Amino acid sequence: MSEASLYERLGGEAKIKVFVADILKNHQNNPAVSPRYSQAKKSDEELIRLVTALICQGTGGPQKYDGMSMLAAHTGMNVAEAEFVAVLDDILAALKKHGVGEREQAELLAIAYGMKAEIVHQ
Repeated sequence: MSEASLYERLGGEAKIKVFVADILKNHQNNPAVSPRYSQAKKSDEELIRLVTALICQGTGGPQKYDGMSMLAAHTGMNVAEAEFVAVLDDILAALKKHGVGEREQAELLAIAYGMKAEIVHQ
Protein backbone atom coordinates (compact mmCIF):
# COMPACT_ATOMS: atom_id res chain seq x y z
CA MET A 1 0.00 0.00 0.00
CA SER A 2 1.38 3.40 -0.94
CA GLU A 3 1.76 6.24 1.49
CA ALA A 4 -0.51 9.27 1.25
CA SER A 5 0.88 12.21 -0.72
CA LEU A 6 1.89 15.41 1.01
CA TYR A 7 -1.21 16.98 -0.56
CA GLU A 8 -3.40 14.38 1.15
CA ARG A 9 -1.54 14.71 4.45
CA LEU A 10 -2.03 18.49 4.33
CA GLY A 11 -5.77 17.90 4.07
CA GLY A 12 -6.36 18.65 0.40
CA GLU A 13 -7.24 21.89 -1.34
CA ALA A 14 -9.75 23.23 1.20
CA LYS A 15 -7.31 23.02 4.12
CA ILE A 16 -4.38 24.26 2.05
CA LYS A 17 -6.41 27.33 1.02
CA VAL A 18 -7.08 28.14 4.69
CA PHE A 19 -3.41 28.17 5.68
CA VAL A 20 -2.46 29.98 2.47
CA ALA A 21 -4.80 32.81 3.50
CA ASP A 22 -2.94 33.01 6.82
CA ILE A 23 0.42 32.96 5.06
CA LEU A 24 -0.68 36.01 3.07
CA LYS A 25 -1.88 37.76 6.26
CA ASN A 26 1.47 36.98 7.88
CA HIS A 27 3.32 38.48 4.90
CA GLN A 28 1.13 41.58 4.97
CA ASN A 29 1.90 42.05 8.68
CA ASN A 30 5.61 41.25 8.48
CA PRO A 31 7.65 44.47 8.21
CA ALA A 32 10.39 42.60 6.33
CA VAL A 33 8.11 41.84 3.38
CA SER A 34 4.87 43.79 3.82
CA PRO A 35 5.93 46.60 1.43
CA ARG A 36 6.07 44.00 -1.34
CA TYR A 37 2.48 42.99 -0.68
CA SER A 38 1.13 46.53 -0.40
CA GLN A 39 2.33 47.00 -3.99
CA ALA A 40 0.95 43.70 -5.30
CA LYS A 41 -0.69 43.88 -8.70
CA LYS A 42 -3.05 41.02 -7.85
CA SER A 43 -5.91 40.99 -5.34
CA ASP A 44 -5.62 39.00 -2.13
CA GLU A 45 -8.16 36.53 -3.52
CA GLU A 46 -6.11 36.00 -6.68
CA LEU A 47 -2.87 35.59 -4.69
CA ILE A 48 -4.56 33.01 -2.46
CA ARG A 49 -5.94 31.17 -5.50
CA LEU A 50 -2.55 31.09 -7.21
CA VAL A 51 -0.53 30.05 -4.16
CA THR A 52 -3.11 27.40 -3.26
CA ALA A 53 -2.87 25.95 -6.77
CA LEU A 54 0.94 26.09 -6.65
CA ILE A 55 1.06 24.23 -3.33
CA CYS A 56 -1.59 21.73 -4.40
CA GLN A 57 0.23 20.88 -7.62
CA GLY A 58 3.63 20.83 -5.91
CA THR A 59 2.49 18.43 -3.20
CA GLY A 60 0.75 15.88 -5.39
CA GLY A 61 -2.74 17.29 -5.84
CA PRO A 62 -4.66 17.27 -9.11
CA GLN A 63 -4.76 21.08 -9.44
CA LYS A 64 -2.77 22.85 -12.13
CA TYR A 65 -0.92 26.05 -11.32
CA ASP A 66 -1.57 28.58 -14.07
CA GLY A 67 0.49 31.48 -12.78
CA MET A 68 3.90 32.77 -13.76
CA SER A 69 7.02 30.77 -13.01
CA MET A 70 8.75 31.80 -9.79
CA LEU A 71 11.66 33.12 -11.85
CA ALA A 72 9.42 35.25 -14.08
CA ALA A 73 7.34 36.49 -11.14
CA HIS A 74 10.38 37.62 -9.15
CA THR A 75 12.76 38.86 -11.85
CA GLY A 76 13.60 42.51 -11.29
CA MET A 77 12.28 42.53 -7.73
CA ASN A 78 15.75 42.19 -6.18
CA VAL A 79 14.44 39.94 -3.42
CA ALA A 80 16.99 39.80 -0.61
CA GLU A 81 17.97 36.68 1.32
CA ALA A 82 16.50 38.19 4.52
CA GLU A 83 13.15 38.68 2.79
CA PHE A 84 13.17 35.08 1.61
CA VAL A 85 13.86 33.86 5.15
CA ALA A 86 11.05 36.09 6.47
CA VAL A 87 8.67 34.49 3.96
CA LEU A 88 9.70 31.01 5.12
CA ASP A 89 9.12 32.08 8.74
CA ASP A 90 5.64 33.32 7.80
CA ILE A 91 4.85 30.02 6.10
CA LEU A 92 6.02 28.06 9.14
CA ALA A 93 3.94 30.21 11.52
CA ALA A 94 0.79 29.59 9.45
CA LEU A 95 1.44 25.86 9.29
CA LYS A 96 1.93 25.68 13.05
CA LYS A 97 -1.23 27.74 13.66
CA HIS A 98 -3.22 25.18 11.69
CA GLY A 99 -1.71 22.16 13.41
CA VAL A 100 0.20 20.87 10.40
CA GLY A 101 2.50 18.06 11.48
CA GLU A 102 6.24 18.59 11.79
CA ARG A 103 7.01 16.15 8.97
CA GLU A 104 4.62 17.98 6.63
CA GLN A 105 6.01 21.35 7.74
CA ALA A 106 9.53 20.19 6.91
CA GLU A 107 8.49 18.79 3.52
CA LEU A 108 6.61 21.93 2.50
CA LEU A 109 9.43 24.20 3.67
CA ALA A 110 11.89 22.07 1.68
CA ILE A 111 9.78 22.61 -1.44
CA ALA A 112 9.65 26.37 -0.78
CA TYR A 113 13.40 26.49 -0.10
CA GLY A 114 13.97 24.66 -3.37
CA MET A 115 12.59 27.72 -5.17
CA LYS A 116 15.14 30.05 -3.60
CA ALA A 117 17.35 30.32 -6.70
CA GLU A 118 14.32 31.42 -8.73
CA ILE A 119 13.25 34.06 -6.19
CA VAL A 120 16.33 35.60 -4.54
CA HIS A 121 18.17 37.90 -6.95
CA GLN A 122 20.73 40.38 -5.79
